[in-house]
Amino acid sequence: MGRGLIASLTFLFAGTAFASEQPPTLAVGSPMPSFSLPGIDGKTHSDKEFAKAKILVVVFTCAHCPTAQAYQERIKTLVTDYSPKGVTLIAINPNHPDSVRLDELAYSDLSDSFDELKERARDKKFNFLWLDDGPQQVVSHEFGPVATPHVFIFDAKRVLRFEGRIDDAERESSATRHETRDALDALLAGQEPPVTSTRVFGCSVKWADKVAEYATFKAKWAAEPVTLEKADIPMLAAIRANKDSGKLRFINVWATWCGPCVAEFDELVEHNLRFRIRQFEMVTISADAPDDAATVKDFLSKKHASMKNYIIPAEKKDDYFDAIDPANVWKGELPYTIIVNEKGEVVYREHGALSFLKMRRAIVPELNRIKPWGGLSPIKP
Repeated sequence: MGRGLIASLTFLFAGTAFASEQPPTLAVGSPMPSFSLPGIDGKTHSDKEFAKAKILVVVFTCAHCPTAQAYQERIKTLVTDYSPKGVTLIAINPNHPDSVRLDELAYSDLSDSFDELKERARDKKFNFLWLDDGPQQVVSHEFGPVATPHVFIFDAKRVLRFEGRIDDAERESSATRHETRDALDALLAGQEPPVTSTRVFGCSVKWADKVAEYATFKAKWAAEPVTLEKADIPMLAAIRANKDSGKLRFINVWATWCGPCVAEFDELVEHNLRFRIRQFEMVTISADAPDDAATVKDFLSKKHASMKNYIIPAEKKDDYFDAIDPANVWKGELPYTIIVNEKGEVVYREHGALSFLKMRRAIVPELNRIKPWGGLSPIKP
């Protein structure tokens, strides 16, 4: 048995049908590929159930990509405007969930697992069916989307008449050409779309072959140096005040003997890797006894905790805790987390184990306020 076949079988039995790089995009004039995919509604859906639609729009989109998020409401509006005219729109997630790197999630509260697709649809009240092709990517390889979102419009005979973008600007207020609407209007009028193919923009599709590439990033992150410093009272007060960093500062007080602290620490490390490419800084403060510093350092090293790590250098901690919590809101339970903006204001506080989704939904808007992603509408002061 040849090496190529062995490699192909390895990917197949791992649950991935293809491991190739970007496939060609389906050409205008091609028949629609058949599909049968799980939907976020808990049912499996095939192309045959949409046979009565005058026009079928297939949008490849995902949860994590900021461009995809920028187009969520526009996709909902397309459904509202065109479904009474006999147009059916469905969405398909093309991204393999294990190919989405942590640092690609810095603009999102969610990644692209099936459960996270369901959460995005529930939270944003999607009015369209969303199917998941991420684990297998068979259908995505037949369509060949290159970015999220990528639109494919099929006529009544299920011949592809348009593929490309929704409009020409991620920021909706800046859009002047609306190619998807133009194509739909023309087809409904029995005419040829004025434009049948456009370039698209957005996050590239995360094909399964990126899983191996992601492993190299994980190895690089794991090799980053881990430090542990003593933090006196003035230092802790300065960390809490956050006057000069210009960043959103995440402060977590924990201990190696605290079960919930240890249980959530891996996720803390992941969130540092996730958001640190933006105006974000994570600080951990160990409340272990000062003579257990070696144990703390060993724990941090095993967890590859390359954020800023401190330990309180005293057994009596009241004055140190007062420096972290001058408002006296915190009574000393662990873990304890506050997120402080660049003005020193607490924008999130959690006593006990973290609710990570809730916490991310506090972080992302604050980061967008400090320095918005270019595709977002300007945030008014």
